Amino acid sequence: MKKVKMTLKGYLVTGLLIWVPVAVTLWVLHLIVGTLDQTLNLLPREWRPDRLLGFPVPGLGVLLSLAILLVTGMLTANVLGQRLLRFWEALLSRTPVVKSIYSSVKQVSDTLLSDSGQAFRQALLVQFPHQGAWTVAFQTGRPSPGVAALMDGREYISVYVPTTPNPTSGYFIMVPIEDTRELDMSVDEALKYVISMGVVAPSEKAR
Repeated sequence: MKKVKMTLKGYLVTGLLIWVPVAVTLWVLHLIVGTLDQTLNLLPREWRPDRLLGFPVPGLGVLLSLAILLVTGMLTANVLGQRLLRFWEALLSRTPVVKSIYSSVKQVSDTLLSDSGQAFRQALLVQFPHQGAWTVAFQTGRPSPGVAALMDGREYISVYVPTTPNPTSGYFIMVPIEDTRELDMSVDEALKYVISMGVVAPSEKAR
């Protein structure tokens, strides 16, 4: 009887291992598609699928979002588009409150999305949140001269410490470079390591 129970438990665990990744993937896709479908609200009410067809069509918002991005990129690729873009950015940069948010987000997005951007330059090990506790972090740059002048004279680097399993939130800290350890793994491998909470460990060596 005990053997039967263990076998059933094994079947249950195996089923979970198969369906949990599928369910989470579908949930994330549903969340993304549902969010992008909100762009359909930009259309006149008479042009929306639920009015034209009598029922909503999931996924059309994704196509509309891609079309908006494509058209925007094509328009800003010429001289006139560049002038309109500069005018728009100048307008936002003069708007109170908005300018602070927009300029910060733009700098981050330019770094993350541009071909030459190196937002995460190197996967590191740092001691966080206290001495003796090590975690995976990513080098993002170096402190500005004004900030570095207020430090103790040692060489510091700026790092981002992601949370797990959601690496889009985390902590920005500046640590002495001698207190870090470079990891012999790519940024993608390190992110996968963080997201999996250390379960999916790539073959790497701290150096």
